Amino acid sequence: MAELRINNKKKINDVLAAENAEYSDTLSKKLKIIWRRLKKNKMAVLSLIVLIILYSSAIFASLIAPYAPEGTADDILQVDRSPSFRSYEDYTMEGELVKFRPNFFGRDELGRDVFSRCLYAGRISLSVGFVSVGISVIIGTIWGCIAGYYGGMIDNIMMRIVDAIMAIPTFILLVTVMALFTPNIFNVMVVLGLTGWTGIARLVRAEFLSLMQRDFVEAAKCIGARDKRIIFRHVLPNAVNPIIVSATMGIAGAILSESALSFFGLGVQPPTASWGNMLMNAQELNTMVNTPWKAFYPGMLIFITVLSFNFLGDGLRDALDPKLKQ
Repeated sequence: MAELRINNKKKINDVLAAENAEYSDTLSKKLKIIWRRLKKNKMAVLSLIVLIILYSSAIFASLIAPYAPEGTADDILQVDRSPSFRSYEDYTMEGELVKFRPNFFGRDELGRDVFSRCLYAGRISLSVGFVSVGISVIIGTIWGCIAGYYGGMIDNIMMRIVDAIMAIPTFILLVTVMALFTPNIFNVMVVLGLTGWTGIARLVRAEFLSLMQRDFVEAAKCIGARDKRIIFRHVLPNAVNPIIVSATMGIAGAILSESALSFFGLGVQPPTASWGNMLMNAQELNTMVNTPWKAFYPGMLIFITVLSFNFLGDGLRDALDPKLKQ
């Protein structure tokens, strides 16, 4: 009996190893096919390059930025200086004549370099998108998996909860929650993540309802596979395509939401820079007329980032579509 158990265990391990090897081989082939399809979409590739540049600039902001984002005491003498690509000389608070580096995006109402602040603000705005969408994907995927796999009464109850949450205006909910708690970067990420998972849950649930009718799911149940293994090993990998596309689009939406909250003073608080709170002064007509660069550059970065994510999401949707021919 002992030898029989050992042989059976060895056979099971061999089958699992062969299955994992086949899955890895299939995954690598799928990635190559997806990349080949994605390369055909020029706008998606261009958007990917732009996003890589933006994220690289944010990561290496300390090496690229010519000035500290919080400014110095001497900066007060450079208030609202217009953009310049040349170095210049000016006096400090002590009356010393020194040479200043170029201000590519000009200076703001406190004399701080807008270009440096935009680079450091990118760390906040871009990280908010990734972290909040990561929270949404985890919650939405687990919720949709359970609802779609078990179905019946469990599915009805869980999806009615989703419907109730989706009936609440998202932005009003965000504003309400942020007004109740201390506005900071952590709270912004958590609130955006906890309010943005419902769409992903519905997508995953719909995919599961479709995939549960397939033969490979019935075969897995017949051989006695556990529910956890069927969900995460067999069904979920086949439902990952809409999750990726939805997450890509969701990052753009999260960046816009953070910018809107910061614009109204309910998001990331000064002196920490984000693209949203850099636009707060754009509410004043005097700013837009006399010093438009203070609002133009962070606004343009938000526009380019959101547009790039949208184009990349469209490209991924086409590349991941199984109906397209190779």
